[in-house]
Amino acid sequence: MQYAELGRTGIEISKIGLGTMTYGEQNNREEAYEQIEYALDQGVNFIDTAEMYSVPSRKETKGETERILGAWLKYTPNRNKVVLATKVTGPSANMTYIRNPLRFTPGQIRMAVEGSLKRLRTDYIDLYQLHWPERNTNCFGQRGYKHNPDEEWKDNIFEVLRTMGRLVDEGKIRFFGLSNETPWGTMRFLQAAEMEDLPRPVSIQNPYSLLNRTFEVGLAEVAMREKCGLLAYSPLAFGLLSGKYHRGEAQSRDRLNRFKQMSRYNSKQSYEATQKYLAIAQEHGLSLTQMALAFINQQPFVTSNIIGATTMEQLKENISSIDVELPAELMQAIEEVHETIPNPAP
Repeated sequence: MQYAELGRTGIEISKIGLGTMTYGEQNNREEAYEQIEYALDQGVNFIDTAEMYSVPSRKETKGETERILGAWLKYTPNRNKVVLATKVTGPSANMTYIRNPLRFTPGQIRMAVEGSLKRLRTDYIDLYQLHWPERNTNCFGQRGYKHNPDEEWKDNIFEVLRTMGRLVDEGKIRFFGLSNETPWGTMRFLQAAEMEDLPRPVSIQNPYSLLNRTFEVGLAEVAMREKCGLLAYSPLAFGLLSGKYHRGEAQSRDRLNRFKQMSRYNSKQSYEATQKYLAIAQEHGLSLTQMALAFINQQPFVTSNIIGATTMEQLKENISSIDVELPAELMQAIEEVHETIPNPAP
């Protein structure tokens, strides 16, 4: 395994992180335990979850992933070997069953932290992240920003940071991070933190894959210059970049077939680009999974590549991508496809 520093914390986390959003939906408790133990044996020490998981979020399963992780944490001697991350849910009209209102007020953040600590059966959270911005902005497949002068959000960034500072002082969280953020939002948090000596964001968890490289446009520079690296999620585009849909090997239980409402990676352009990437991987004697993940692992602005799997076979292949080094000519071939079909799944 390879490791990278989490922001400026001095904490080293594995370049491959374990994503858990399938636990409680596509994976049961026993399967989750098997995945966690195998990942730790391979040197993975970063585990990511969220209060709203499993995915897709439902009232019946909200918090179930944290409960599964908490049951494992209760009986393992390995808590100090794990850098555990979770997230507070942002505003969503469809998820008020989590809390109502879903806002980043001091009271709501504290309620969310206390709930996660209870479900996770731990005294502290290593990395606590805002799952998505509270303000009106472009994320989750929206390419461009469209300003809404009538939005409800009022600038509360200092208030959020002060809340995180109090939680750090109380020992409930160690570090603070962002997710699904933009360059403007990231820099506002960083500048505000420095102005009042408050906890600065140590990471940005955004989507990043061969089908979505929008992070490179503005955030990659921020990540490098500010030491606020990317925690890349959906690196295989919900399994599309495994190549199984193009090889005719996908099954009804697979994510893109099972959850039709999750359409981020279902465009014609995404399928066309994936076909081209599959041809490149085959030409170089690699699986598309290996190539897609290795591409992310090699990016200098990436702190950890958060992989997820529903089977042990998938998990093993995903983690083993850390041993794959893509040669210059293969990287150039990837760039040529990207120039032709850039970011089909933002």
